[in-house]
Amino acid sequence: MKSLLEAGVHFGHQKRRWNPKMRQYIFAHRNGIHIIDLQQTLHFLERAAAFVEDIAAQGKKIIFVGTKKQAQDTIKGEAERCGAFYINTRWLGGTLTNFTTIQKRIDYLVELEQRKAKGELFSLPKKEQLKLNDQIERLNRYLGGIKEMTEIPGALFVVDVGKESISVAEAKRVGVPVVALVDTDCDPVEIDYPIPGNDDAIRSIRLVTSHIADAYIEGTNRRLNDDGQFDAGEALEPITIGPEAALEGVQDAEQVMSEPPEG
Repeated sequence: MKSLLEAGVHFGHQKRRWNPKMRQYIFAHRNGIHIIDLQQTLHFLERAAAFVEDIAAQGKKIIFVGTKKQAQDTIKGEAERCGAFYINTRWLGGTLTNFTTIQKRIDYLVELEQRKAKGELFSLPKKEQLKLNDQIERLNRYLGGIKEMTEIPGALFVVDVGKESISVAEAKRVGVPVVALVDTDCDPVEIDYPIPGNDDAIRSIRLVTSHIADAYIEGTNRRLNDDGQFDAGEALEPITIGPEAALEGVQDAEQVMSEPPEG
């Protein structure tokens, strides 16, 4: 609980911007700002983490999605740390609903990179080299985080379901479960595993995303252990909040939640 408080996970949006469907997750309001009930945040975070761990244990992949400026670095860093896919610049329409076409673009990117690695581009005219290098850079910007994805993932983890509404809609259309950090201005109805919390503050995004990444790591290590492939020296290391840290500070939670955010 203390970690959630310190990261400002409890600070929602101004009352006038709220979505009534988030009512059940709201603890109170202070100075016109909705305060999220962190007891519920902790419960739903652990519920979502358990699901993500099971997904990884089954050998399924997850895509971390967050294209807003505050989320980009965390989404990329945590996805790479846990071995997940990510999209942090722009969700291309059809990424899930028209994956065959997306896969062709990925294959083209891989082909170009292989040609470049072999030095084949150097034999081309300078203008053609520049054109292909620009294509590689552009394709990597949008597809680099899913370059190794060969099939529809087992789940999506999303930061800001309002901004990432296309990805959520596509996931629902193809039957991919969605885990998401949902703020007080969000509609949580279409989210399979909502985590009520601040989706604007960098520290809040980092804390929740790292916990989901830890769960994915735990599931991956569990699968490797079950398959007899586990090597303690190569195991991924989670950065777990842990029950002690999570519950620390419960008694003074209401006092801290009433304080305004810094800055």
